[in-house]
Amino acid sequence: MSSPEISLQLYSVRNLLKDDRRATLESVARIGFRNVELFDFVDAVDEYAEFLPALGLSAPTAHAFLVDPQLVTHDAGRVFEVAQRLGVTTVIDPFTPPAVWQDGSEIAKVADRLNELVAPAAGHGLRIGYHNHGHELESRIDGKHALEHFADLLVPEVLLEVDLYWATVGGADLVPLLQSLGDRVRFVHVKDGAVPGSVEDQVSAGQGDVALDAAIAAASAAELAIVEFDAFRGDILQAISGSFDYLTAKDLR
Repeated sequence: MSSPEISLQLYSVRNLLKDDRRATLESVARIGFRNVELFDFVDAVDEYAEFLPALGLSAPTAHAFLVDPQLVTHDAGRVFEVAQRLGVTTVIDPFTPPAVWQDGSEIAKVADRLNELVAPAAGHGLRIGYHNHGHELESRIDGKHALEHFADLLVPEVLLEVDLYWATVGGADLVPLLQSLGDRVRFVHVKDGAVPGSVEDQVSAGQGDVALDAAIAAASAAELAIVEFDAFRGDILQAISGSFDYLTAKDLR
């Protein structure tokens, strides 16, 4: 299988985007990115529809809250309509609260909701996915990481985006985890830092404690390796450039 392409989760540059969306996207393109992952994109659709193609950028994936009613800001149909317009192919729910992952019946509700969305998403030419944080790995159901239990409840069409940093923080051994989840893992978030440690101490890929090399190799069905920083104390664009260089040194493009 071919290597995953490189992308950037734009949440990493959220503060810069607030100041000047086009200039920020220009900076991302200058680093060398050809793909980005959108977030909070519905109300910015017109700008993204103009800026992305003008700058040679594509957005194959996008984050949008689809499950938790306290977090959902737009009807799923509207999310899918906008995603289709922007050329997105997979919409990924990025978060459900930690308490959900302590209870098998609550986990099943998340799985059921995502399973229900497969057909309406497909009607817009889209796939559905889920993105983990640490709490899906910290808790266990029937001896498995809760994320693995969750995966068993999903229809095959629902994909996973595994955040390699957060899975590590949650206590997972990345290679066995990725092997367990198998071909459902189509995207990985390439993120590094001290473990344990603060998100503000995240660093460019390859400079922290996350076993990124082995994990990327183990994610054999991954389509995208997506750089992300939850937070960074210094020059975020410089840090992102460091992660981009790490991936290109591995012949990812």
